[in-house]
Amino acid sequence: MDDRTIRALEAVRRGESWRARVRRWLMPPAPLVMNPDEWRVDAPLGRWNLYIGGAAARPDGYLNLDLFPLPGVDLAADAGLLPFNRPLFQRIECDAVLEHVPHPDAMVQELARVLLPGGYLHLVAPFAHPFHEYPRDYRRFTLDGLRLMGQSAGLTPVKEGWRSGPTATMLVFVLEYAKLWCPAWLRPVVHGGLGWILFPLRYLDCLLWRRVRARQLGNHAYLWLRKPLQPHR
Repeated sequence: MDDRTIRALEAVRRGESWRARVRRWLMPPAPLVMNPDEWRVDAPLGRWNLYIGGAAARPDGYLNLDLFPLPGVDLAADAGLLPFNRPLFQRIECDAVLEHVPHPDAMVQELARVLLPGGYLHLVAPFAHPFHEYPRDYRRFTLDGLRLMGQSAGLTPVKEGWRSGPTATMLVFVLEYAKLWCPAWLRPVVHGGLGWILFPLRYLDCLLWRRVRARQLGNHAYLWLRKPLQPHR
């Protein structure tokens, strides 16, 4: 997936043309429900906060960094080689980005480098989720894997769990499987029709998020990490 394709995708997702608005209006609700426990953590924003891969989302309170200079992006740069020479950020959001970079361990090290002592890094990454290029798709992550990367970067785990659970996994794969049988022009119709039928099932995850066995089929995992305070001298 190249820069032109990314721009076209974002134009559909967030564009203001009548075609983009009608398409968004017809789209079914997402086949997942967010786990509210993910945000029950004491990790306040600071003066400077960094959002990795926000694209055109314009996240409030953050410097929005993305690989592509899309509308709403404050800084176009590679998150594996950040243009900051010292720690600056109280909180860093890295939401569904790690699977798209060739060297995620090195990127987490880089994020830890620019995090202020006492600051928080929030990682979200897919475990059981279909292949999706943006612009590439390299791997999947378990909670153990995310924790290991954070600890290797000198960060302390604070809270972990599943943003979207096993039911989301099943629904996403059913939708993608159905579209495999369709020509390109029919896929949006199938996704929309089947999505509207299936989406109420997503609320079953409200019963599964906290179960230990959710890790067998969890959709997206989250992990909060904190950078230790520097010892007093």
